Amino acid sequence: MSGFNMKVTPEIEKLTEICQEKSKIDVDLYGKYDVKRGLRDLNGKGVLAGLTQISNVQATKMVDGKEVPCAGSLSYRGYNIKDLTAGFLKDDRFGFEEVTYLLLFGALPNSQQLEEFHKLLINQQSLPRNFVRDVIMKAPSKDIMNALSRCVLTLYSYDKNPDDTSLPNVLRQCLNLISVFPMLSVYAYHAYNHYERGKSLYIHHPGKDLSTAENILRMLRPDKKYTPLEAKILDLALIIHMEHGGGNNSTFTTHVVSSSGTDTYSAIAAALGSLKGPKHGGANIKVVKMFQDLKKEVRDWEDEDEVRAYLERLLHKEAFDRKGLIYGMGHAIYSVSDPRAEVFKGFVEQLAYEKGRKKDYRLYSMVERLAPEVIAKERRIYKGVSANVDFYSGFVYSMLDLPLELYTPMFAIARIVGWSAHRMEELINADKIIRPAYKNVLGAAEYKPLNER
Repeated sequence: MSGFNMKVTPEIEKLTEICQEKSKIDVDLYGKYDVKRGLRDLNGKGVLAGLTQISNVQATKMVDGKEVPCAGSLSYRGYNIKDLTAGFLKDDRFGFEEVTYLLLFGALPNSQQLEEFHKLLINQQSLPRNFVRDVIMKAPSKDIMNALSRCVLTLYSYDKNPDDTSLPNVLRQCLNLISVFPMLSVYAYHAYNHYERGKSLYIHHPGKDLSTAENILRMLRPDKKYTPLEAKILDLALIIHMEHGGGNNSTFTTHVVSSSGTDTYSAIAAALGSLKGPKHGGANIKVVKMFQDLKKEVRDWEDEDEVRAYLERLLHKEAFDRKGLIYGMGHAIYSVSDPRAEVFKGFVEQLAYEKGRKKDYRLYSMVERLAPEVIAKERRIYKGVSANVDFYSGFVYSMLDLPLELYTPMFAIARIVGWSAHRMEELINADKIIRPAYKNVLGAAEYKPLNER
């Protein structure tokens, strides 16, 4: 056995030990040189690395000259996310396409602009001939994010002007990717489900008169059927995941890679690689699996003492994955509350009632209430802790019967809009490649010839 299928041998383990020994940096040096690890300070606040007009994430306010935590807020192009979602929900219409227009072009569309933009996205909603067969079906992957990245990079080969970074061409590429991400993700899952699991294979074309959320459910399900509430909540989930400032890992990756002058496909593939990480886009999967473990370990889900004891075991690294974390609780920026979780929660309850999952919803609500108390008691924290959007999104996806393999791709289907807006912003405003500094903390070494080592 060799190459990509080679197992980890004792030789590789020994080399790993050498690599680890020679690469480890004294943690005290970070403080000595005032290095912001993770580009964040002790309170989790990010180092200012750029300017943006696309969105704003706020978790503090000034009171008597001091910065203090406050209820979190999120705005897209200046519009509060709660006002945006309330607007289209009140009119009983889908909002994905409207908010996509807003993030890309900086203004809310009128009826005619929205209709024309929706038609534009529909016209972009096609893949090259035999792409599904030759690219998606012939190399199915158990990780749909990797399949999505491969598809994006392969689309470069089908583009007549892939390296043209003029703004009209980049916008064309971005609109096409936004339009086909649902197809790429769902079809990649079906390929995996068929070739790796032996399940039936079906490929449904998207409906030309449907919203993005409706098409995802249509393409995913064998009978193409879904309820209005299911489509409405998936639409809402996509919108609240669409954008979250320039500093989140995948969006910052988009800025960094775009600043090098590379093509759109390479920039978006890099962002996908970032989002795949469990510390970023994969967090909601951890929440779902944590609750699965809780249900096995806790005898009575409605007993607060039992649930609290389980949460304490999580923090003590005695339960679930032994990482010492309560997944879905806390955020790099928000402390008092995550506005996305607040927008989501009311509809989560509605869907739980429609799906007969009331007991599950009560359990989630209990953990949301108890976890901050347990964390505050067990840990020294510098800011408050509250449920983040991942806490409820995994539960929603499970009620929508989305397979775990599609949880992070759902995030990508939404966030491609934010990445596209930030790529355009980077190309319009920046003229320098992003290059932060790293300080070398190793002294000089004297070279010795091979026969003297």
